Formats: sequence, C-alpha cells, structure tokens
Amino acid sequence: MLTKPTCYLPILFITFLFKQPLYAQPKQSKWQIGANAGVFIYQGDLTPSIVGSYKTPSPVFGLYVNRVITPSFAVKANIAAGILRGNDAAYNYPAYRQQRNFKFATPVAEVSALVVWNIFGNNGNELGNTFSPYTFVGVGASFIKVARDFTGLNKSLFSNSSAEQIGLAADLATTPPTIIPVIPLGIGVEYYVSPKISLTFETNFRYTFTDYIDGFKFAANPAKKDYYHSHTIGVLYRFGGKEKLGCPVMNF
Repeated sequence: MLTKPTCYLPILFITFLFKQPLYAQPKQSKWQIGANAGVFIYQGDLTPSIVGSYKTPSPVFGLYVNRVITPSFAVKANIAAGILRGNDAAYNYPAYRQQRNFKFATPVAEVSALVVWNIFGNNGNELGNTFSPYTFVGVGASFIKVARDFTGLNKSLFSNSSAEQIGLAADLATTPPTIIPVIPLGIGVEYYVSPKISLTFETNFRYTFTDYIDGFKFAANPAKKDYYHSHTIGVLYRFGGKEKLGCPVMNF
C-alpha cells in the first residue's frame, strides 16, 4: 500500500506534464522591416490613359517598418523615393499631343503612415499559408520638385491667343507646390519563404489634391487632378527568436 506522500506523486507528475509546452515554434516579434523597389506611374494631364502613363515609368525605392497589432491588423511607417515622368509626345492620339509636346520630371520623396489589413489574419504566418493577401490605406506627404518643360510647344499651331498659350502664362506665374498631402491606398500579397522572411508584391495608388505634379494646370486640363501609383516587389523580415508555446497551463 502506498504511503500518503507517495500517493500524490502521480498527481504531481500529471500536473507537471500539463504545465510543460508540448511543442515549439518560432515566436514572431511585433516588429517587421522591409524594403521594396519597382516603378512609379504618373497619372495626369499629359497622358490620355485613365490608368496612367505606362509609357514613361520611372524607378522607385522604399523602406518601411511594420508594427503588428493583431493577426489581422498592423500599422506601417513607409518612405519612398523616385521620379515621376510624363511626356505628351509619347502618345500619338489625340494628335495635338505631338504638337503640344509638354513634358516633365518630378523627383518625389514620400513619407506615409498606413493601416494594413491582412485579409486572412496571417500577419505572423499563424495559418501557415504560403500566400497572404492584404490591403491598406493611410495618409502621407510627398516632397516634390517639379521640372516642367514646354520648349517643344509648336507655336505655329498654338498661337498666343490659344487656350494653351494663355494657360501656360498662368501656369508660369504660379509656383508649383513643394509639399503635397497624399492618401495612399492599395493591395498586395506576401509569399512566405520562411517563418521570418516573405516576398511582397504590391500596388499603391496615391490620391492627391493638386494639379501641379506635372507643372501644368491651366495649359492642360484644370478640371483634372494629378495622381500617381507604384508597382513594387520587396522583401519583409520578421524579428523574433524561438520560444516554446503549448497548451494552456492547467492549475490544480
């Protein structure tokens, strides 16, 4: 017959087992860093396409930091730098663009803060999915330096009394902005290479409140604002080490 202290040994052993983790997996930090590269696409008066000027793409590079709030939501601080370009002469239709021949190149340095929604709730690869789609929206500011070029304007076709010439005079009397507010919104997908590293594929549209990204307003279409977007490929790294995780602790 077991003595009284000995009788408690099986119970203590079972209690000990319940308090131990049954498996181990990577513990993901709340912090993530990433970098990406791709193209800036201008969307404004110097392109007839509603999806932007894919005939004048320019490179863009970005860095960002994520702070995970829940498996579904994170906040993101983002910086991006590149150049926006547009050129009337890149388009044969309407025919007047070849004669108006406005063009521009605007360096852009953008800072923004975003809220990111991971659609499947997989911010830390909790579900083990290879692909993880997400969407985002935020606010930001772009520092720009507009360099407009109107030297190619065919003055024999556009006289001094034409809307283009009158509008150009008004544009030249206006100093383009150097800082503009932007509202970034877009979609992306992560491809998990490992628990800590994933590749990202992202499209980011910027809604703006200005018609002077390209330097032309009255000489082009004063009723239409200028916008821009980017398509990028990047890599995301998750901080964190190894920690044992397991069943909930059961106290007796």
